[in-house]
This record gives sequence, C-alpha cells and structure tokens, in this order.
Amino acid sequence: MDTLTQPVAETDRSDTDGRLAAFVKERAGALGFDAVGIMAAEALSATAGERLDRFLALGRHGEMGWLEEKAGWRRHPNALWPDARSVIMVGLNYGPDSDPLAQLERRDRATISVYARNRDYHDIIKGRLKTLAGQLVARGGGDVKVFVDTAPVMEKPLAEAAGIGWQGKHTNLVSRELGSWLFLGAVFSTLRLEPDAAEDDHCGSCRRCLDVCPTDAFPAPYQLDARRCISYLTIEHAGAIPRGLRAKMGNRIYGCDDCLAVCPWNKFAAEAREAKLASRDDLRDPPLAELVALDDAAFRQRFSGSPIKRIGRARFVRNVLVAIGNSDDPGLTPCAEARLDDHEPLVRAAAAWAVSRLASRDKVAAICASYAPLETHPIPMEEWEAVRAELDP
Repeated sequence: MDTLTQPVAETDRSDTDGRLAAFVKERAGALGFDAVGIMAAEALSATAGERLDRFLALGRHGEMGWLEEKAGWRRHPNALWPDARSVIMVGLNYGPDSDPLAQLERRDRATISVYARNRDYHDIIKGRLKTLAGQLVARGGGDVKVFVDTAPVMEKPLAEAAGIGWQGKHTNLVSRELGSWLFLGAVFSTLRLEPDAAEDDHCGSCRRCLDVCPTDAFPAPYQLDARRCISYLTIEHAGAIPRGLRAKMGNRIYGCDDCLAVCPWNKFAAEAREAKLASRDDLRDPPLAELVALDDAAFRQRFSGSPIKRIGRARFVRNVLVAIGNSDDPGLTPCAEARLDDHEPLVRAAAAWAVSRLASRDKVAAICASYAPLETHPIPMEEWEAVRAELDP
C-alpha cells in the first residue's frame, strides 16, 4: 500500500464538473491501461461482503489464511481507509495470442497460466498506478493510496461497481470489450470524483466456464471452492496435491486458464489486443523433462522477475512431477526416478506418485522396496504407503 499526499483546499476536494474524472481516464489510457472506471467508495454493495463471509464460513479459502485475517478490511473500501471518497479501478488486458487450451494436448510439455508467462504483473501495474496517482494529486490534490492485489481489497467487486466489467459465473471479472483477461489495480482517493455506472451481469444462461473446469471447483454459479481449483492447488497449496485431483490436473503446472479461455466474451478481446505482455519463449510450452531437473539455483535464475518464483522450487517441481505422472509417457520415468532422493520431501512424494503412474508394476514394486524403507518424512512415507496399497490391494 503506497500513499501520496499533497495539501489542497477543502473546496477543491470534489469533482463537480467531471473534469478530474476525465483527466484520470485520459492519463490512464496514456499509461497503457485498457480499462478505467470510477466509483464512490461508499457505493459498494453489501452483497460483496456477504459473499466473502459465506466463502470463508464454508472454508473454501483453504490455506489462504490472510483472507480471513483481514476480512474486516476487505469487505469495504472505507473499512480499509475511512477517508477514501472515490476508488479508481484500472484494467490491463493480458489476453494471449493463441488458445491456451491447445497446449493441454502436448502432454510432455508444461502448461503455464497466461498471466505468469511474462514479468510479475504486480511490478508492471504498480509503477503505472503510482504515476497515475501522482498525476491526480498534482492536478487535484488530496491523498491517494495505491493497491495491486496484495492488499485486502476486493478488486473484482470494485471493478464491477466502477463499470469496468462484471463478476462472471467463474467469479472472475468479465469485460464486454476485453473478455476475461484483465489485470486489475486500484487507486483510493480522498477526492470525490464523478463516478461511472456499475456494469450489469451479461452471463445470461451461459455456463461454459463452469462446465469446463476439470476439478469441478464451482459448487454453483458465482461460487468457487478454491480447495479444488488448480490455480490454488499449484500456487497456494503447500502440501501434497490431493490424490483424487492429481489426474485431473493434466499438464497444468502453474495456474489454470480453462474457465477464462472458454468465455464467449473473449471474441471481442481478439480484435483489440496488442502484444503488450507477450509470453517469454521459455515459458510458452517448456518441456517437462527440462523443468523437473531444475535445482534451486537454476529455478531462481530461470524464474527471476516471474510470479512463478514466489512459490519456490519445491512446489514447482511437485507440480511438474504431477504433470509427468499424467503424461502417459514411459520415457519420462527416468526424470521422475531422478527426483526420488531429492532433498525436498514434497518433491520425493510427487516423484513416487509419478513413477507409480508410468513404470511397470514390477518396476514400481522394486523401486518402492528400495526407497520406501529409507524414508523418514511423513509426506513421502504416506505416498509410499499409498503405492504399496495399489500394488497389493
């Protein structure tokens, strides 16, 4: 959270003729943002907070404890900053230049969520937001605070109230012009800027995003159980991937784009999209055999400046090994075997599962007899027990 301040006379703290709002929108466009909208801070519907409370009460946030710890601040802009009078929401289109679902068929390759194939979006957006906030302060005065994802702010309900889009049945923001591919950022201001009209829901009877989810993470339209979401499992979840969900992950090693990619509103994004955030060549469809071999130093070097770096090597290689186990390619068995004595217990456990999926029954039995007696950590020990149970049901 960043604050910029410039004293201003109280009479200058309202935007009665809309000029400041127009200035903000012009400046946001000049800075490269594809969407911008403004809402009155107090105008957020109580429905957003009620949805959050229900989500938390049902435990659907999983291990994301910060959602519950700061839920009070998250429910409403004025709970976080009582002096805020306006919220400026911006969106940056990161739509891909090809269908990301096509990569799911290349099972010896990794599928990385589109948003993570370039620099960390926090870094991309935050600098521009600070510039926009500084320009607003210089023109109109007042105080501002800048937020990009990491603060307790409900960006999607705020963006809906600011008219940028609406929260679709997959709980992500959808824009009629830009589809489902939007990075969001917020500027809170003590100025009372002319607000935009909230966006209406245009999902209609469509349920493509719900039906395509490989793990059935949507209990109902507009509801998400993060504990079943591949994005949560590959990024936020710290332990072994639940056995019942592993096969459903396919080769998705970081995030999941399925529900976003099938949204019919994406057809408008294709015409307006520019290559502002082109994918790094080495993150577009990297070979699983290459990624699973990364040690700590190589992992840090390869993903420097990428959001992937934040999950650490252990979780990342765990995800890669699950993808190897799903590859149906016995030729990748040696890659999984090489990680059976990895220094990370999480990696050893995933390697045991991958080997059990690819190798012959006799080979799995021999490997289990060699490695299981030596294991002392509960996570891989539990995995070997499961392998034994499958060998001798």
